[in-house]
Amino acid sequence: MGKKFYITTAIDYVNAKPHVGHAFEKTIADALARYHRLKEEDVFFLTGVDENAQKNVEAAQKTGISTKEFIDKNTGLFIELCKKLNLSHDDFIRTTAKEHAIVVQKLVKKMVKKGDIYKDIYKGLYCIGCETYYTEKDLVNGKCPEHETIPELREEEAYFFKLSKYKKQLLKIIPNYVTPEIRRNEVLKRVNEELKDICISRKGAKWGIDFPNSKDYKIWVWIDALINYISGLKNKESKYWPADLHIVGKGINWFHSVIWPALLLSSDYKLPNKLLVHGYLNVSGKKMSKSLGNTIDPLELLNKYPSDVVRYSLLKCNLFDDSDYSEELLIERNNNELANKLGNLVSRISALAESHGIKKTANKLIKKLNIKKIEKHFENYELDKALNEIFLFIDICNEYVQNKKPWEDKTKNKQEILYELSDSIKAIAILLSSFIPETSNKISKVFNFKISIKDLKSPLKVSKIKKSQILFQKIDIKKKRNKQKEINTKTNNKIEGVIQMSQINFQEWEKIDLRVGQITKVEDIEGADKLYKLTINLGKSIGERTVCAGLKKFYKKDELKNKKIILFVNLAPRMMKGIESQGMILAAVNNNESKVILNLVGGI
Repeated sequence: MGKKFYITTAIDYVNAKPHVGHAFEKTIADALARYHRLKEEDVFFLTGVDENAQKNVEAAQKTGISTKEFIDKNTGLFIELCKKLNLSHDDFIRTTAKEHAIVVQKLVKKMVKKGDIYKDIYKGLYCIGCETYYTEKDLVNGKCPEHETIPELREEEAYFFKLSKYKKQLLKIIPNYVTPEIRRNEVLKRVNEELKDICISRKGAKWGIDFPNSKDYKIWVWIDALINYISGLKNKESKYWPADLHIVGKGINWFHSVIWPALLLSSDYKLPNKLLVHGYLNVSGKKMSKSLGNTIDPLELLNKYPSDVVRYSLLKCNLFDDSDYSEELLIERNNNELANKLGNLVSRISALAESHGIKKTANKLIKKLNIKKIEKHFENYELDKALNEIFLFIDICNEYVQNKKPWEDKTKNKQEILYELSDSIKAIAILLSSFIPETSNKISKVFNFKISIKDLKSPLKVSKIKKSQILFQKIDIKKKRNKQKEINTKTNNKIEGVIQMSQINFQEWEKIDLRVGQITKVEDIEGADKLYKLTINLGKSIGERTVCAGLKKFYKKDELKNKKIILFVNLAPRMMKGIESQGMILAAVNNNESKVILNLVGGI
């Protein structure tokens, strides 16, 4: 093996199931890990989940199940995502693991010994979504810039880390550490303006890792989470640390570019080599986020389409900027690029090679493949550009077939022409193996070569070739739209009905929890003809819940306000019209749903 290459993704909160942004980051990391393995480097690829966040606890409380049960369930979905994306990760870390807590406490003790941690009173604006404090100037219109929510004002005795102590060192580290330039400049500007010490504990929290020698406090989840990059190596820390590449989204740039290096300096650890900060995937120009309710479920995509199609559609997005993404874009890339270009080339050449055979000759066509340029794009993390360069060569090969016409009887040297094309397909498949590994393996079996750097640099051996199976089925976008329209209509009818049966996980009925609540507020929902947004007070033990209910046809607002109803409180929350509905109202409905009667406590 060659030199080592340690690559990580961010670890994901498990307060909700994965969205396609998680799939995007993991696929980027996997493509780079596979590329470095292709170069015969000793690669370790780590991904995983953050299970200690307070937001996980709050999400569990809303569903009425234990925190551990909730976390285990959602972590399972992230593990499933990794499997269905065909990731080549070497380990998957869960931060509730005991061995992780041991490493976290070890590093915090080092910081205490260094004199970098002290106790004081903290008062500030806290965003639960980010699990961090903000100053007034950090907010946008008084709201968290990431989650568009108003932070809570909190005051508590806490432990602080002397982040300000490392300002000069950080200003030297960041320029060579953070990429791209726009993300580098963002943090440099902020560090230059003001670098304050940070609060690194949470008093009275019941979930998380204990602060050393102070069990009334839990370690702030971001300190805990960042250290996963060391603890996740387990007994391989001496071999692979420091990390060669951390990959994170732009929303957590600050934590990784500023706080993480400072923690490592304080605890006398070597610094990671590079931080790659990618942009967001947007829906119609707006950031995709669980909290905003506009996410695309990658598991649904992977149930509909092969993993290579999903991977390719993601990796064609610009890594450094925000990119719009949709299922229609996936279909377009599958049909126009994977099926029409790559799939068509492999199908034609393998069929012709089966009929006519191939004869070894000097491959002049391969000279038009700029491998050095592709390697440069990989080194610069420009994965979309690397793909563009490979597909430019696929276009050249398809044009070459058309010009040479090796299927015609009058064509001379057709075996040599087919060898050139087969040898070129070998190079294409090996270079694409980082992006679409399953497809590359299929091609390698048809043309009889191995996915390796040796085979990339060596001419294709002459062998008997059989026609390839169809690599990519074309997707009829019109049929998909009509089918999706039909599904959406049926789904909306269910969602917007009063009973809202689609919310129910029937396995939870044995643990059914019904509570009496009072409707304190009734609001219209923009774009919803049937739904009201209800605020329901369920008493001190639970507090207020927001529920979307399809009562508009049957009750006026003033008929509902202050009425006491019965609510299912232990159902999983559901996004409806961009609002998280946190329960289901008990009601009676006739067969044709023309009449709905609420089960009101105490009568109308």
